[in-house]
Amino acid sequence: MSVKSSQVIVAVVIPSYKVKSHILGVIGRIGPEVSKIYVSDDCCPEGSGRFVQENCRDPRVIVIFGQVNLGVGGAVMAGYRAAISDGVDIVVKVDGDGQMDPSLIPAFIAPILSGEADYTKGNRFFDLEKIRQMPAVRLFGNAVLSFMTKFSSGYWDLFDPTNGYTAIHTAVARHLPFKDISERYFFETDMLFRLNTLKAVVVDIPMDASYGDEVSNLRIKDILGEFLLKHARNFSKRIFYNYYLRDLSIASIELPLGLLLLAFGVVFGGVKWVESIQTNTPAATGTIMLATLTIILGVQFILAFIGHDIQSTPRKVMHNSARILGVVRSENH
Repeated sequence: MSVKSSQVIVAVVIPSYKVKSHILGVIGRIGPEVSKIYVSDDCCPEGSGRFVQENCRDPRVIVIFGQVNLGVGGAVMAGYRAAISDGVDIVVKVDGDGQMDPSLIPAFIAPILSGEADYTKGNRFFDLEKIRQMPAVRLFGNAVLSFMTKFSSGYWDLFDPTNGYTAIHTAVARHLPFKDISERYFFETDMLFRLNTLKAVVVDIPMDASYGDEVSNLRIKDILGEFLLKHARNFSKRIFYNYYLRDLSIASIELPLGLLLLAFGVVFGGVKWVESIQTNTPAATGTIMLATLTIILGVQFILAFIGHDIQSTPRKVMHNSARILGVVRSENH
């Protein structure tokens, strides 16, 4: 069965910045399931957009020129806007540096076509044998960022959040607050937070890690502090939106109660411990029990909230897939 249909338009967005030596090869490997290819030149100093115009004869290619450098997120969102304007159904984002295999595009769009996902993203950690190819620094950095992303985005079953190989249904993309999404290296992670606020279903797609002679502009040590602050911001926003502004549940009580009990137990126990040292007098049994009990109860309430949050991961697709499913079924017969 062919994924491509006259009723389903698939496009690829390629953010283009210092990828002149790779981008024609990437375009050349994009299969017939794709109807449009948007090369988003992010004010590239190498003139990669103009280079594609002059050297690529693929009629599907449309070059978008940015007036200023916005970062990968800004370049991708420029492609999203163009795709939405052109009536595209599904947009796949592929980097122009050759790290992402275009032959995987059918695998990325399949869950969207079948109504199982609104957004798909690559996961280089699925095959434990293959991740040995990944540099140790990237492996550690991605593990740390993945853990933080689970808290801030609410997608507890996802990994490899900085993976930029993604696909999205434009019915979902239309509802994204483009002007608020981070435009640089936090883009992929911020997208997950924004998608959670829309209750979109996100699915990981297994893929191999691939590293050649491309040069990465991302340095984990340079962005870790910034990412921590942005994760904390997104976590706070998500909790407020999902548990207090839009809905109230038992989890809405468990989190603040747990934090209050934990804070009280730690502060009260700490103060009494210091007093005991200063006066050289053992703390009373009741004092010890009160501090211990409130800490235990606080931790239990927080764990209960986390359990509820994990169970609340979006499971029902946001976009209306009935028309697409009808097309797929008709092609099966």
